[in-house]
Amino acid sequence: MKKVALIMGSDSDLPVVRKAADTLAEFGVPTEVHVWSAHRTPVQVRSFCESARENGFGVLIAAAGMAAHLAGAMAAATTLPVIGIPIQSKQIGGIDALLSTVQMPSGIPVATVAIDGAANAALLAIQILAVENKDLAAKLDARRAADAEKVLAKDASIEEKLRQ
Repeated sequence: MKKVALIMGSDSDLPVVRKAADTLAEFGVPTEVHVWSAHRTPVQVRSFCESARENGFGVLIAAAGMAAHLAGAMAAATTLPVIGIPIQSKQIGGIDALLSTVQMPSGIPVATVAIDGAANAALLAIQILAVENKDLAAKLDARRAADAEKVLAKDASIEEKLRQ
């Protein structure tokens, strides 16, 4: 199975990124995690991304706040899918990171999830890998069915409460 890389721009992003790591682990997807900055460690970011395909990666996830150039820097160095997680900041609530992550130039795409949307980033990575992995596809189907059952149980509970 292909691996997923979780790269965060700062160790302060770990509480958000942990949700992605936990989701990937739940599905049994091998994951590698690093703290690298697009601005402070550009050589490491570029080197990792340039060799990611040869090293068994199928999807790269970048989590960064504020200027949030990490996902774009990663996407510039590989043709593997890159998913950006904009991280909320105190200054503008993460809108700055969202715009920096989503506004990529033509030819350098970055898929972007919601601010602090690490679980969805992991699920999107799993969906990408599931295109060629039937076991992952089956796990995704089971997860969707379980999520639907939870909602239907809540619906039944609310209906029951309102009948009383």
